[in-house]
Amino acid sequence: MDIALFLDFDGTLAEIAPRPDAVQVEPGLVADLERLRDRLGGALAIVTGRPVSVIDGFLAPARLDAAGLHGVERRVGGALSGGGAEDHPELRRQVERLHAESRPLADVLIEDKGASVAVHWRLANAEDAARAEALVKDAAEALGSAYRLQLGKAVGEIVPAQATKAHAIRAFLERAPYAGRRPVFFGDDRTDEIAFASVNEDGGIAVRVGDGDTVASRRLPDPAAVRALVRMWAEGGRIDPEALPPA
Repeated sequence: MDIALFLDFDGTLAEIAPRPDAVQVEPGLVADLERLRDRLGGALAIVTGRPVSVIDGFLAPARLDAAGLHGVERRVGGALSGGGAEDHPELRRQVERLHAESRPLADVLIEDKGASVAVHWRLANAEDAARAEALVKDAAEALGSAYRLQLGKAVGEIVPAQATKAHAIRAFLERAPYAGRRPVFFGDDRTDEIAFASVNEDGGIAVRVGDGDTVASRRLPDPAAVRALVRMWAEGGRIDPEALPPA
């Protein structure tokens, strides 16, 4: 099958950790991704809410094609574009506000990504978690239509309105070596559903990792199953996403 493969990172290739910087990458994963990229003629990219630079740190020494910050920045063939914090002065003011107003909240983390910001409350108690969610909703409302709020697993992220993983995947599909191929996207969160719908519309295959309602047509139970599939495909196994279990 002549496919273009797009992979989320957190919750898809690696298990979600209590803190974003605590994620562990399984030994051998980077080599498997590089080998699979070669089998696919280069048509493999990471599509994530993380900055591309952070993904590079986790997947060093590899420098895979990647879309970061939900598509605000994109690297193809080594050329990186987008993602500058200096282009988002209104967002920067809200980031400062979020830092200030979240200080009294225990175990609430503000993850400043430059061109986007995420508020994490996975470790917070119920009361502080509710307050953290309210804070990020207020900040998003203050920014207006130029930005949008994405709610995920104990996280709310404010991103530029035009940035979606769906947009990022379609942008990849306009360029070699992705052009003319069938898109296949693996993701795990509510924020991935827009991309699943887009991939479905484009005749591709969307794969949900984990449980939950989804528009994806296929499902794998957890990141360990994704890594096992990547390894099998990298080692020469038949690349057939249609054979995966139905969602």
